[in-house]
Amino acid sequence: MTKTSSKNTLERARQVLEIEAQEISSLANRLDDHFVHAVQLILHCDGRVVVSGMGKSGHIGRKLASTFASTGTPSFFMHPAEASHGDLGMITSNDVVIFLSNSGKSDELISILPVIKRIGAKIISITGNSNSELARESEIHLSAQVSQEACPLGLSPTASSTASLALGDALAICVLDQRAFTAEDFARSHPGGSLGKRQVVRVRDIMRKTDQVPSIHEHALLSDAVLEISLKGLGFTAIVDKESKPIGMFTDGDLRRQLSKKIDYEKQSIKEIMNKNPKTIFDDQIIIDAINLMETSKINGILVVNREFKLVGAFNMHDLFKAKVI
Repeated sequence: MTKTSSKNTLERARQVLEIEAQEISSLANRLDDHFVHAVQLILHCDGRVVVSGMGKSGHIGRKLASTFASTGTPSFFMHPAEASHGDLGMITSNDVVIFLSNSGKSDELISILPVIKRIGAKIISITGNSNSELARESEIHLSAQVSQEACPLGLSPTASSTASLALGDALAICVLDQRAFTAEDFARSHPGGSLGKRQVVRVRDIMRKTDQVPSIHEHALLSDAVLEISLKGLGFTAIVDKESKPIGMFTDGDLRRQLSKKIDYEKQSIKEIMNKNPKTIFDDQIIIDAINLMETSKINGILVVNREFKLVGAFNMHDLFKAKVI
């Protein structure tokens, strides 16, 4: 690729992004009470949110239905062509139907509109044409009109589909916000991914336990610490008092720093050179709390205590990778 063609490519890419960003910004400035009413209609829906659209609008609709479903609003996508061949049976009078169509004149949507109205489901339309039949026949119409497409031919849905997607996301997030939907709620519908695991997996599920936990008594020597670090393979050891409460921590990094000093490993008290007040976390906390603590404290390992502050476990960054939570 020549320098000229590379430059032209980047200029075109920036132009596309700028056009789409401008259209979304314009859309944000046009939001009014119709949007608020749409949020309330979805929020108080006793059934499901059914999303439908043809072509590119259909692809946007599938994503929107998925977003609603994953954020606490039961939702599914219905293909409009399949709807007239039996799938309309999935819709009830308690449902809210969201139609997406840039022109607002999609034949497949127009043909099933009267049937949905007879069923009694409420209709929200998102179109780029406020004067279209779809817009007029809907309980609520949301305009996703754009002044231009990013496509230089003005034919391929680009800015218009982006505007519809952004408007749909805004709907879903506003509904999520009013439901007081939490991260743990989100995790329940995402148990298979690392994002979900962070919210449902507890520290006790990840930590090393019993004899796998590196630990020495406060009266131990440096040589004892070296042996414990080597045996347990976590890169550190806890130092505990007579009640098994951690009062210090000694890492392999601390050991390297001691190498330059003239000390007797068989006589040096670990209590004199340990890191006092080590970072700890409760065993019943969610794992994301541990990840955040390790990141902010810039540490690779952490000690786990119970609610009586007694040492019950430990883990390092490798254990988090192994559990696939990061």
